[in-house]
Amino acid sequence: MKKPSESVVFKSITGIVILLIVFSLIVSWIGYKAFTDTLLTEYADGAFRAAETARYLVDADRMERYEESGGTTEEYAEVWKSLDLLCNSFGATFIYVIQPDTSDYGHITFLFSTINHASSYTYYDFGYKRETTNEDYRGKYRNLYEQKSEHELVIRDKGYIETDPHITAMISLKDSDGAVRGILCVQRQMEGMAAARRSYVRRVILTLVILALAVTFGQIAYLDKVLLSPLKKISEETGRFASENTAAEEKLKDRIPNRDEIGQLAGSIDRMEERIVSYVNDLTAITAEKERISTELSLAARIQEDMLPSTFPPFPDRNEFDIYASMDPAREVGGDFYDFFLIDDDHVCMLIADVSGKGIPAALFMMASKNILSNYALNRKSPAQILELTNNSICRNNSEEMFVTVWLGILEISTGKLKAANAGHEYPAIRKPGGRYETFRDKHGFVMGGMENMKYKEYEFTLEPGTSVFVYTDGVNEATDPNGKLFGEKRLIEALNTDPDGSPEEMLKTVRRAVDAFVKDAEQFDDLTMLCMKYKGPSAPKEQKKEKA
Repeated sequence: MKKPSESVVFKSITGIVILLIVFSLIVSWIGYKAFTDTLLTEYADGAFRAAETARYLVDADRMERYEESGGTTEEYAEVWKSLDLLCNSFGATFIYVIQPDTSDYGHITFLFSTINHASSYTYYDFGYKRETTNEDYRGKYRNLYEQKSEHELVIRDKGYIETDPHITAMISLKDSDGAVRGILCVQRQMEGMAAARRSYVRRVILTLVILALAVTFGQIAYLDKVLLSPLKKISEETGRFASENTAAEEKLKDRIPNRDEIGQLAGSIDRMEERIVSYVNDLTAITAEKERISTELSLAARIQEDMLPSTFPPFPDRNEFDIYASMDPAREVGGDFYDFFLIDDDHVCMLIADVSGKGIPAALFMMASKNILSNYALNRKSPAQILELTNNSICRNNSEEMFVTVWLGILEISTGKLKAANAGHEYPAIRKPGGRYETFRDKHGFVMGGMENMKYKEYEFTLEPGTSVFVYTDGVNEATDPNGKLFGEKRLIEALNTDPDGSPEEMLKTVRRAVDAFVKDAEQFDDLTMLCMKYKGPSAPKEQKKEKA
């Protein structure tokens, strides 16, 4: 059973009430601040008016006589009575005159001190000395004595204070020469302001409660008529359709005559039901076709995988070299490929290639290119001749204008001589015995399939026992992290040199781990293919072919 809190009406009412409360709180806070500021201004102005009046009662030119009087002379008593009368008639809490210690303003001495008779406080005796209340007071005393200001105001209504919240207006007392001889202070308690603020808050809360209740009940009645009843019909119909998966005999737009958004929603649901029924019928047929295509793609992937050497070690009886390769397609089937095979007992051919494009077209082009390359290599052609003949064969039957990059090398096992040619492929990385992997920037020819009768240059160098050759497709160095940054050639060489003595299989796994750590969760956009060969020498002992596990 649905809970009341799950009802649309409940949620709508709650939302309206919340908005009303938020709006009221904002308006109330603005009003509260304005109300408080106005009261503070009124309190401060009144205190300063009292202070200005009191200034005329205390003659600054007679300050020394007041100090010497000890608070007992008739002249002192007359001034005190005038200040006391002003304090009680004005409604101030205190009116007092002080003289700060001008060396550091850390202490004050009271000359006059009067209190409101209706208060519970006591005044300070003549000559009473006490520490300055805090740094705020000290700074204000300094400003008045050094005539940086004519008046100062202190508002104390937060934190620990000795008295109730109050304000204190301060003015300087100057003699006829303009020198400051004392400070006259008028203090007013803020009970009236606090009471007014409390009354204001109570009125706002009461108004808010009444308004919220009125809006709530009014909206319940209104929303039940224009929203809840139509939504119930829509909810019942969608539930029926979900369980039966058949279009309704009576359309929702006939049951809900609304011309507003609810009516439009009812019509949309009617159309949705019709389209879903049609879509389900179509989807059944499409799913069967998709399953057929998926089966064919899986078969194509297995055929492609079977075409690439996958048994390692590939030549268990040959201990002169070790070789390992891998290909991870970006889709079900890929356009990259590698191959290695013995042309005769003393020559092994190695190649790696990258076909333009991806998917089935690239896979078909890859298989054709691989077969052509292998056939020419088995006919004992040189690397350059193999590329030239293969290029012409591809160009004669390349209406789709696809192309392939290739690196191909033939190693003479007995001497370590490696002849190679490059048709627009990535540079190989070579490690000499005891050294580190470095990029070998060989001579590049044009890609195969791009133009007929192209000539390719080959190069030759001798591999010392312990030399390793690493070749790869651009899926490695162009692997991309989530920020769009490429893995790059520099990171590839760094990965190879983390353990340069590793076997070919270990080198490929090391590079793959580095690529995976770099790209993280980013999607693989290109095939990732690598091949590594380590030459051990023509007379390598049998056990030397076994690399680290």
